[in-house]
Amino acid sequence: MLTGEPFIPENITVHLGRPDQNAENVTLPFPEYIKNVASSEIFPTWPEAALRANIYAIVSFALNRYYTEWYRSRGYDFDITDNTQFDQKFIKGRQIFENISQIVDEIFDDYVRRRGSVEPLFTAFCNGTTSTCDGLSQWGTVALAEDGLVPYEILAYYYGDDIDIVRNAPVRTGTPSYPGFPISLGFVGNETRNIQVQLNRISRNYPAIPKIGDVSGDFDYATEDAVRTFQEVFNLPPTGIVDKATWNKISYIFTSVKKLAELDSEGLRAEEAAKQFTENLRIGMQSQQVRGLQYYLAVIGAYYEDVQPVEVTGYFGEETENSVKSFQRVFGLPETGIVDRNTARDIYRAYFGILESLQPPDPDIGNVVLFPGVVLREGASGEYVRILQTYLSYIHQTYPEINDVSPTGYFGPVTRSAVTAFQRLYGLPENGVVTLTVWDEISKLYSDLRFGMDKRPFQSPGYTISGDS
Repeated sequence: MLTGEPFIPENITVHLGRPDQNAENVTLPFPEYIKNVASSEIFPTWPEAALRANIYAIVSFALNRYYTEWYRSRGYDFDITDNTQFDQKFIKGRQIFENISQIVDEIFDDYVRRRGSVEPLFTAFCNGTTSTCDGLSQWGTVALAEDGLVPYEILAYYYGDDIDIVRNAPVRTGTPSYPGFPISLGFVGNETRNIQVQLNRISRNYPAIPKIGDVSGDFDYATEDAVRTFQEVFNLPPTGIVDKATWNKISYIFTSVKKLAELDSEGLRAEEAAKQFTENLRIGMQSQQVRGLQYYLAVIGAYYEDVQPVEVTGYFGEETENSVKSFQRVFGLPETGIVDRNTARDIYRAYFGILESLQPPDPDIGNVVLFPGVVLREGASGEYVRILQTYLSYIHQTYPEINDVSPTGYFGPVTRSAVTAFQRLYGLPENGVVTLTVWDEISKLYSDLRFGMDKRPFQSPGYTISGDS
């Protein structure tokens, strides 16, 4: 399912037959599709208020199919069908009525939604004579228009008075919500947040799927566990990795349990569809996202001779842009200096490749252990948790306000309390979660206190790269 505020796609692809029928697909500009459907569904001689009400419903219906990826999430290569048993009538090559064309040109970027919800309303309709339904009656709109009702009043008559008409929605090129590469442990971004939101809602209907406590956009161990359980429930390979098949299945089940493609939709709240992370990072930006980017580039630059290292400042300046360009050159990407989806994906891959090539980390031999690539929070366990606890325990000797913790390898309440105390000391958000920034600050302080120096830039004694990396 797409996230963020809905938009008007430049084009829409129509399947000329039932969903499972082997038939032609036609791709055409969205306004032309609406004109065709309106000319096929309603009569140009109807009162203008009735025409407009029906066209609003036609637009909203099509956008609901597009926004929820109703067909694409099920593996189809189209957005909507021409079959009135499933969708609305479309006739390839038909004549378009002039007055309908003019109205569509004016309002094709307006749609109906339920107040408090984001998604275009599934504006079900029928002709009201040979077929009836819970939604709009096309012939009934004529009588209402003749009684003097305006288009909004006609729509409210059928869909309720808690609807709004969103006007002048942006028009842009649509792309599938699946990012084009598998999402797995350590990936941070809107794609991960989308997965977390949807799995948490799905778990209400399928309680075997564990809740993900923090919808933070970072693919942590709890997210991996929820994904793996989802895959088991729905007979997918239980890898814990969100490939295209898993992405589409999550999207389809989420749409189904929330009834987003039905008139009585539960509704998609703004906070569920919000985008937490900037899509592309570029020169002039300043944020924690930029700081994370710089950290990864600094590490990669320490192991790849042709990747220019960069200082970790949080500001995307010329040095960072040049480092990004050098990375893109080495990895065969367009040298734009902008961190888009593909560049971010390859940066993650390169960083995790370095982590996997290193000897097992050991904080006792004079090196600074790299960020594990996965945000650590309460409930996590493993070697990196033990290293974190070793760092915090040593720091406690100088800063007693930071709790002493035993290196058990389990991230429990005591460890969370120690992390929170450290965050308070360093003016970081006090959430007890070890992000890249928190790990970097803890490891830097540990290095300063124990070895008398900051061990960055990252390549330290005891680290070796295997193979040709």
